Amino acid sequence: MPLLQVLALLAALLSSLPQCRAAEAVATCSGIVPMRWRREVVSITEFGAVGDGKTLNTWSFHKAIYRIQHLRKRGGTLLYIPPGVWLTGSFDLTSHMTLYLARGAVIKATQDIWNWPLVDPLPSYGRGRELPGSRYRSFIQGNGIRDVIITGENGTIDGQGDVWWNEWRQRTLLHTRPNLLELMNSRDVLVSNVVFLNSPFWNVHPVYCSNVVIKHVTVLAPYDSPNTDGIDPDSSSNVCIEDSFVATGDDLVAVKSGWDEIAGDVGDHPDENFDPNAVPTVDGVTIKNVWGEEVEQPGSIEGIKNSPFTRVCLSNVKLWGVGASPWKCTDVTGAALGVNPGPCPQLTSSFAMTPCSNDF
Repeated sequence: MPLLQVLALLAALLSSLPQCRAAEAVATCSGIVPMRWRREVVSITEFGAVGDGKTLNTWSFHKAIYRIQHLRKRGGTLLYIPPGVWLTGSFDLTSHMTLYLARGAVIKATQDIWNWPLVDPLPSYGRGRELPGSRYRSFIQGNGIRDVIITGENGTIDGQGDVWWNEWRQRTLLHTRPNLLELMNSRDVLVSNVVFLNSPFWNVHPVYCSNVVIKHVTVLAPYDSPNTDGIDPDSSSNVCIEDSFVATGDDLVAVKSGWDEIAGDVGDHPDENFDPNAVPTVDGVTIKNVWGEEVEQPGSIEGIKNSPFTRVCLSNVKLWGVGASPWKCTDVTGAALGVNPGPCPQLTSSFAMTPCSNDF
């Protein structure tokens, strides 16, 4: 179980975010998406929802989101989820809204998996992550939206994943399991002070997104739950993950960029200057102020042979339980300061040469 790789990414700042500096006060990257206060507040109970843990409230959530989307109140709308257990099927979010979970509020996914809706695979995957073809729709999702906040008083979003895990173990599922939260092609997203519990598959999956802040969240799933990744920023830019607790059955945080499914003979490229031999560029990755216990293996940062990852900064990363084995690195350059176990030789510990300085 690659616990170390994901623990080390808990404070990853991607793309052009502020970088780390040794021996300076703990910084934050969360300012890229500030908290916004909404002018209008509506409660899910106004749409007929009942928080008894038995009543199916899918239609109530759909009506609430439809109202927010079509009335377009200036300053946006906060959808208040009061204390109670609110059973529902999958639903969408919309732009300029806050989903606010009060203390004691639980949004709980129905376990009627055989009537769960399907969606197309992501373009950068070409198929479902587990099985060919379509995939099950994420429990909470949004596509092409902006100015979205999910927050509250540490209320819970519960995927009730055990029924999905059992079907997966028995190899009876026909499609890839749903994520708990997936936002696609979206920007200016803030997720804070929420508990994500027992996702059927990955927990939090921003994909093709920009300006995403995830902070003060708790992500939990049993250690033996299959593929329940915690936070998976995918093909996205300006992502900040900080001050969060993640304990799941697989990767805790895993930065992704699609999958190695290759398509060919799909017609012309829209840009006549397209270089078919071009490779991706990964530059300016900061991982700092991370502590991990009972970690089973050391860190691994693996770049691309003809396009190494550059300006990688590890600062104050302490991982206990892996013994003296150093980090494994290939095709990377950068710096490491205050790292345990020892960093790989490709990341120099010389402060004079470090990319973790203010100039980085």
